Amino acid sequence: MNFPRLLCWLIFCQIPVCLAGDGAEISKPLIRSATTGNIFNWSLGLLIVLSAFFFCVWAVRKLNGLAINGTEQMRIVGGLSLGMREKVILLEVGKKQLILGVTPGRIETLHVLDGEDCLNTMQTSGIGNRFSQKLTQALKGQPDA
Repeated sequence: MNFPRLLCWLIFCQIPVCLAGDGAEISKPLIRSATTGNIFNWSLGLLIVLSAFFFCVWAVRKLNGLAINGTEQMRIVGGLSLGMREKVILLEVGKKQLILGVTPGRIETLHVLDGEDCLNTMQTSGIGNRFSQKLTQALKGQPDA
């Protein structure tokens, strides 16, 4: 036999047999059962973690709703879908209104309405239809009818 074969035979065949010993049984670790104290501790820990999670969710909702200086500086007045992923949005920022083109890759300012050019958005009935009509008029350059 050459040396590498002898070495492999010793490692894989003889050494595991020698380590097994004289056939004495290997003691198995005892299985620990869950007691009521353990279940109480797990339940208490779960309750603490869940309450901390729900408190964080509540705090984020409350803090997200806060506006700067107590007033809304920016709001979406309306929108018009042009396709599967393209939209035109009317955004009111202060006293200006921006008409934005929104696609998945970019946002472009199409037109800025300032002062008297702003679309009347105080009335809420039928705002979607009026918005689309006024938007198409503004894009075509037609005067209000």
